[in-house]
Amino acid sequence: MDESIIEFLKIHGERLDADIAHALKMPMSRLKRSVSELTSAGEIVCCRVTRFDGGKKVEGMSYRLANSSPPPSPGRKRGPKRTAADIDGKSS
Repeated sequence: MDESIIEFLKIHGERLDADIAHALKMPMSRLKRSVSELTSAGEIVCCRVTRFDGGKKVEGMSYRLANSSPPPSPGRKRGPKRTAADIDGKSS
């Protein structure tokens, strides 16, 4: 297995296959073989993605470490529902 892919994903997080191959100066065929082994071993997770960059459709495989999840998106999060009594400081 190619440890350079794991190290790259540890530093940069989720990336497309083309981005990984370009950054590591690795042929796409070798990258696909290596990520296949890493996926089978449970080291990384992959999914097929379609992104639009400036109106141009970009399709590829996205890879991330298996033991990490993307950070939560910014903004308000759902929490427990509050009642009027909670807001007024009264309890039943």
